Amino acid sequence: MSDLAPETRPESVSVREFFDSFRDMLQMELLAGADGLDNVISEKSINRPALAVTGYFKEFANRRLQLFGAGEMAYLADQPDSVREKLLDDVFSKKVPAVVVSRGLQVDALLKRLADKHHVPIIRTQLKSKDFSAEATVLLEEKFAPRTNLHATLVDIRGVGVLLRGASGVGKSECALALIERGHSLVADDYVIVTLIGDRELQGTAKELNRGYMECRGIGIINVASIFGVRSVRREKRVDLVVTCVLWQPGMDEERSGLEVETFEHEARGTEVHQAAEVRPHAPLGSSRTGHLCARYRTGQQLP
Repeated sequence: MSDLAPETRPESVSVREFFDSFRDMLQMELLAGADGLDNVISEKSINRPALAVTGYFKEFANRRLQLFGAGEMAYLADQPDSVREKLLDDVFSKKVPAVVVSRGLQVDALLKRLADKHHVPIIRTQLKSKDFSAEATVLLEEKFAPRTNLHATLVDIRGVGVLLRGASGVGKSECALALIERGHSLVADDYVIVTLIGDRELQGTAKELNRGYMECRGIGIINVASIFGVRSVRREKRVDLVVTCVLWQPGMDEERSGLEVETFEHEARGTEVHQAAEVRPHAPLGSSRTGHLCARYRTGQQLP
């Protein structure tokens, strides 16, 4: 089934996007170098330029965010103005994307002037260096995470993220609607953005434009939250189980033993269980079958 769009992996993130997205979370403020906000961060790690501020640039990771902590700032403060200016000028000339100063430390006029000269944003955070480094690395990993788009529906059933796949008209949205009526939650309908988080799990979400909306054949577009309440919609959910709906045909082979376990096309990046479910015309797809699969999944039993 070709419902899997080509995988994309962002090659860079602009400083502006990073700053605007996480300003409050990381307690950041822009002090200088606003002209460089469109500089790009090409690596998801944070660099501590302890050696670079002394003039040693071998193996200098200039494509990363540069984090100036108490050590770097103290060393620079101990240098004469002429030496400090040369050291900072050398760092900025390496085309670093931005400099983050931790702990809310004071930034002097020289550092701001050189940042404006080289178009390198100076961002100050109130967080400690280790806290900023840990949180920013996780956030950048999400920004750099590979992602793809699926023609599918994602629902939360008893805490299990279930991705419903199948050809158009097979009844994915009808199934999801029946499950929502039974108290479960919608994450995304028809268009699911799936992101690989930390090389260990897949996370699905909806586009902002159609979040909380469903299109059901014969009904039209419905606002799920306005009909079933705000608890019927979730912003995102880990993909735990994949159910592929196929139209039942007389004489078709049906797996009943549970010995043959297929995996999702994205198995190298998530190892999700892939369970095919046959759909009979006019059958209540959203009733016991899907809920039964989730119950068996949660208890670790072999899926039938």
